[in-house]
Amino acid sequence: MPDQTEETVHAPHGPLPEGGTVRPVTRWGTPVMHRPQQPVTTYDAELRTLAADMVATMYAADGVGLAACQIGVDRAVFVFDCPEASRERTVGVVCNPQVTTPEGADRRLEVADEGCLSLPGAFVECARPDQATVTGTGLDGEPVTFSGDGLLARCLQHETDHTLGTVFGDRLPTKLRKKLQKEHEKAADEYPPDWPAGGESATG
Repeated sequence: MPDQTEETVHAPHGPLPEGGTVRPVTRWGTPVMHRPQQPVTTYDAELRTLAADMVATMYAADGVGLAACQIGVDRAVFVFDCPEASRERTVGVVCNPQVTTPEGADRRLEVADEGCLSLPGAFVECARPDQATVTGTGLDGEPVTFSGDGLLARCLQHETDHTLGTVFGDRLPTKLRKKLQKEHEKAADEYPPDWPAGGESATG
């Protein structure tokens, strides 16, 4: 978990839920990863527990975001805790996300290394718009909006993609997809099937 003594936490829609259980991360190739997720229609204790488990799993895996499908749950929701260059971390939960990026003259692509917890140990360059805004609902059904550039923009786009059944490898040319897969295979021994669970729980 990031060092909160050195960074400012920006939580415009409230803090992340705590007390969750770390679950194994679902890998690319599992059907739930490659189909649009079911919309959230009920905002209840079950949803909050799911989000808390997602947060715990994200931190255990040293990630900056995690979608429900990445722990095998077919639900259109993601959590994130994303650092920015300003030493500020933006955190949030988004159900039924919709992402918008600049168009026309305002649209600029940023090429940077990208990875995915569901294909651990592998990173390649991926071009994405350098700004993004995500709208959706929070854990109580209230409207939420998050906007950012740099890593935060990439995170918001990456996690929204997951809720649509898209992994970032789908956005890569064949050569880079093959490179990504080879890197993952080389690191496979470091990430057993139950990673990062190991039977432990976290408080977020």
